[in-house]
Amino acid sequence: MAERLARSEARGVTCLEPTPIFWQRANGANVWDVDGNRFVDLTAAFGVANAGHAHPAVVDAISKQAVELLHGMGDVHPPGVKVELIEAIASRYPGGVDAKVMLGSSGSDAVESAIKTAALASGRAGLLAFEAAYHGLAFGALDATHRDDFRAPFDARLPGQTIFARFGDLEDVKRNVAESDFEIGAVLVEPIQGRGGERVPPRGFLFELAAWCRETGRLLIADEIYTGFGRTGRWFACEHEDVVPDLLCMGKGMASGMPISACAGRSEVMDAWPVSTGEALHTQTFLGHPAGCAAALASMQVIDTEGLVERTAEVGAALLAHLETRCKEIEAVREVRGLGLMIGIELEGDGAAVRACDAALQRGVIALPSGPRGEVVSLTPPLSIDASALEQAADVVVDAINECVA
Repeated sequence: MAERLARSEARGVTCLEPTPIFWQRANGANVWDVDGNRFVDLTAAFGVANAGHAHPAVVDAISKQAVELLHGMGDVHPPGVKVELIEAIASRYPGGVDAKVMLGSSGSDAVESAIKTAALASGRAGLLAFEAAYHGLAFGALDATHRDDFRAPFDARLPGQTIFARFGDLEDVKRNVAESDFEIGAVLVEPIQGRGGERVPPRGFLFELAAWCRETGRLLIADEIYTGFGRTGRWFACEHEDVVPDLLCMGKGMASGMPISACAGRSEVMDAWPVSTGEALHTQTFLGHPAGCAAALASMQVIDTEGLVERTAEVGAALLAHLETRCKEIEAVREVRGLGLMIGIELEGDGAAVRACDAALQRGVIALPSGPRGEVVSLTPPLSIDASALEQAADVVVDAINECVA
């Protein structure tokens, strides 16, 4: 499979060293590869399968929708299920404020929508984001993504309208804005940095950042593509500090397996967009794809009916405590951190987490490296994973870390 992929896929996509496994099917928190080997998935496939892989309710919703209407005309003759999803998302907006929604297909889409909305609403194109931030790889989102390895090949095409501050440091935010060569209209922040290494800011930072944005007339954009839909033990991570952002990006766990995303925002902010008169200013062919909308509605219902948000808070706290105990004596472990089922184990040495995740894979557990230097082992399992299976799999990861740093 790896040899075939290498012959046909562009080189910049799939890392083939070490050789990956090739997935065949998945269910719950289990994955089977094309050779029939079973693995425990502690990634939820990049934090997507919040309800679990192939949850029956989600699969059934997709199947029924596909039979009835597989594709619609999202911005011309919208499918009814699109209306249902937009209403459901708006009703979940933090703080219960009146909100409006713009759908997309990927996390980058949601961020692009938020950046455009902020520019329209504030009248200023400048953006402040944070060091180690990851917001996607489309050009607008890439301008706000901090990592040089992603940015450098395309620097000449980037807008260059983003400045960066230290994550969790409000004084550095203020200093950078004061020294900026261009006007900053919005601040884009992940409540917890995902690919940046499961970095959790100091308690109160998000609340104070939101207050400063209000005081200075800037918009706050919360990128909850990774943290949304129960991942941190709340529907949205900003709710841990009762923060109501002006704009909110969501994706990944939104539909537990289908490619769909959204940018939602306060109605007065979203109303900066002019009324469509037949040519939408921001759209795509698959906007409001019926099967994706049906999957998102079903996934949200599963998260509700199975109490996965509350369960995630409880199971995540127990896992964090367990990992702190297990890792206490491992000198190479710098920190164990996280919130809900978004946990990172930071290791000494560049690439240490890459080696540890490969060792865990050989033992039947899928984990991902994160952080700008591949120094963090990232654990973001399905929210529905059995608690005892989760602890066992986490122990396998700790054993793999021990093996790699011995």
